[in-house]
Amino acid sequence: MARPAGVREQGNFFEPTTWQEMVSACAEVARDLGLEVETEVYVGRRIWGARRRIDLVVTDLGERRSLGIEVKYQSSRGSAEEKIPSTIDDIAAWPIPGLVVFHGPGFSAHMRSFLSASGKAVELSDLETWLRLYFVLPARRTGFAPSEG
Repeated sequence: MARPAGVREQGNFFEPTTWQEMVSACAEVARDLGLEVETEVYVGRRIWGARRRIDLVVTDLGERRSLGIEVKYQSSRGSAEEKIPSTIDDIAAWPIPGLVVFHGPGFSAHMRSFLSASGKAVELSDLETWLRLYFVLPARRTGFAPSEG
């Protein structure tokens, strides 16, 4: 499957360089697993009245189970990190379970640790495994031959 323009590939890993490429990469991972993907799904309002939007909603139609994904890409260090804890709080108000998927050289080590420890966020490189576990999909086959015993 062709990668979105500007997305570099490293093995099985996408190397997006913008938020839009990150959304495309997350959607591609989900679709490759046979999941349905909707983008920019509006669900209610935030406390100050702004419309609440979920970047991606991933659904296993057979199991009737959905997951919202908030995509965070940061190319350089900056104040965007300060908004991430409120993003995790906002996910609690969604009508479906949610997850933050993050990537980019601009996230500090402290923020990466915070996100990973929250239980509500994964790095892009871990998204496929996380989705397989959440939606109870078969594990990816490896190139190893079965051992004989």
